[in-house]
Amino acid sequence: MKLLSIMQICDSNFPVGSFNHSFGMETYLRDGVITDSETLKSWLLSFLKYQFIYNDGFAMKIVYEALDKNDTDKIWEIDRKITVQTGAKETRDGGKLVGQRMIKTYLELYDIPLLKEYEKRVRKKLSFGHPSIATAILMHHLEISMKESIIYYMYSSISTLIQNGVRAIPLGQKDGLLLMKYFFPIFENLVEKIDNLSEDDFGLTVPAIEISQINHEELTFRLFMS
Repeated sequence: MKLLSIMQICDSNFPVGSFNHSFGMETYLRDGVITDSETLKSWLLSFLKYQFIYNDGFAMKIVYEALDKNDTDKIWEIDRKITVQTGAKETRDGGKLVGQRMIKTYLELYDIPLLKEYEKRVRKKLSFGHPSIATAILMHHLEISMKESIIYYMYSSISTLIQNGVRAIPLGQKDGLLLMKYFFPIFENLVEKIDNLSEDDFGLTVPAIEISQINHEELTFRLFMS
């Protein structure tokens, strides 16, 4: 049953609105940098290695450690940090929107007291809501290990971005499948790197990715919200 639960929440069609967001990829599409499967692969790899693992991936690790210590204040602290340190407004808003939808949808499927508290905090504007934190709380509740949870979350995030790339470039579905398979061993390598990060590393990113996310707001026409 655990496997089926994971398959359901990691499905790129899970109804939380993530398919509406490119998190900066569309800027590279409009600038002619991403044009085919290979250039999409390069961008996804950079996104994972230089932004994702220091933010969403690392946030999940910190939340797991906080849950094991019953330190909920740490979770709310990470919710604030991962939100306010995101420089691009659209990416920041996209994270909040998807995170809040995740919390609501997860609660329709599972009775998790901490997620209920998270939802109340969001309603009272004490917390923002973030997909990595909501997913970490859910995975911990399902008794999935930290490393497996991060890998599943990476899979879900990259799968959605690949599908968005397949539609926007456009690519064939076979290209998307081959691209997804390419990342399987990389997920395992990156989760080991996350496990060795110090909290001083939290929030690191590279300027080019962040600038592309900022510039997305002013594209002449757009398919995605961020």
